[in-house]
Amino acid sequence: MVTIKNSQRKIKYNPAHLKKDAQSILHFLNYGDFDLGIWLTTNKTIHRYNKEYREKDKPTDILSFAYHPDLKPGKRIIVHEDEDKNLGDLIISLEYVNQVADELGVSLDERMRVLLVHGICHLRGYDHETDSEYKIMHKEEKRILDFLKKS
Repeated sequence: MVTIKNSQRKIKYNPAHLKKDAQSILHFLNYGDFDLGIWLTTNKTIHRYNKEYREKDKPTDILSFAYHPDLKPGKRIIVHEDEDKNLGDLIISLEYVNQVADELGVSLDERMRVLLVHGICHLRGYDHETDSEYKIMHKEEKRILDFLKKS
């Protein structure tokens, strides 16, 4: 189940598209019965989490907190009990994303879709610390975004 909490009030946003996209992605990846939490917040809040968990003293667009942090890219989550049916949580600063969307000349929904795919890839063990990791992750992101465009 996809749960979205919107605690920010600066950016007017209806998360219905985000929730629909998230559910579609989970089904596409055969994780339709898994939980995913998404928290929409402010630059101030995400700045605090970015500093605490990544030691980066600035706001960012999205943070991913995987329930299965040792999962390798492309590997399936092995479920031993119902509690294992959890991908993790995403924290997204709508304030930050809205600014970047304006700079890129895309809609907030379009930018949110790209970040949702990016975050879900991180929750599934993908990363982009090295060039080879980036290529693998980028390929998976493209595969998911292509699916969303067709659905």
